[in-house]
Amino acid sequence: MSLPEMMRAIEISEAGGPEVLKPCTRPVPTPKADEIVIKLAYAGVNRPDALQRAGLYNPPPGASDLPGLEGAGEVVALGAAVSDWRIGDHVCALLPGGGYAEYVATPAAHALPVPKGMSLKEAACLPETFFTVWSNVFMRGGLQAGERFLVHGGSSGIGTTAIQLARAFGARVFATAGSDEKCKACAGLGAERAINYREEDFVDVVKSEGGMNLILDMVGDSYIPCNIKALAMEGRLVNIAFLQGSKAEVNFAQVMMKRLTLTGSTLRPQSDEAKAKIAAALLTKVWPLIEAGQVGPVMDSTYALDDAAKAHAHMESGAHIGKIVLEI
Repeated sequence: MSLPEMMRAIEISEAGGPEVLKPCTRPVPTPKADEIVIKLAYAGVNRPDALQRAGLYNPPPGASDLPGLEGAGEVVALGAAVSDWRIGDHVCALLPGGGYAEYVATPAAHALPVPKGMSLKEAACLPETFFTVWSNVFMRGGLQAGERFLVHGGSSGIGTTAIQLARAFGARVFATAGSDEKCKACAGLGAERAINYREEDFVDVVKSEGGMNLILDMVGDSYIPCNIKALAMEGRLVNIAFLQGSKAEVNFAQVMMKRLTLTGSTLRPQSDEAKAKIAAALLTKVWPLIEAGQVGPVMDSTYALDDAAKAHAHMESGAHIGKIVLEI
């Protein structure tokens, strides 16, 4: 099939707030040898998009300057070395950037089939969060069945995914959230205890349970020393973002005495090979759970592509529960 030369997209006109997201026209991308081009139906909206918009998270070398790290749609072009996909396949994919557009190119190994029975809208919400949670909670954090696991921001896209996956793999799951409504949502997904951090001290709550074996944190700042207090012996802390700041004063004597592991990662700058390994693990270990209805994305709201600024404002308000998508 012949593709148009130009497409609609949303670009970052300058560093700033949601209002700097502007509709534009861009050339339709051409796939490199190992890439596919997807005609997107939906694109997920994520915190890294907002960081990039604010000028705090630059795209890796060679990536599109357009925001958007995940989406779902139809394969419309194949690179010369691609053999795993066919024109017309429905896929969702982790993207190096460029998701706020009608067409996007991405490495073929970073795409996954749309799970059986799932809509393209739901599938567009899988890659960024599921890649992040799988690589940090299971690959890096080493979560095992029976362990006690705490996720902060339990009602976020990352949080709702982490609760479901940890529960599906047999962990005892705890979560923090900022309202009773959000805590109720966390409990409904499988958290045995959802802690409203505005009303309770999460350290006291989890210590009464024996401390946590693993904590997934995206808050940072004052949460870092609190997390160290909340961990059990041999516990692990994994940081994936710093919504409140990346610096904290830490008593490393506690780290030594409790034999803790402090680690973390970002997804976007990792190599194509590393992301392909995560995709392969998701296909074998997690996609069957999605198709069985055991886990899936929690959907919050849908915005038109041209309303990307409104989507960002909603995300940054913190009022959402689950995932926000753009309809392309």
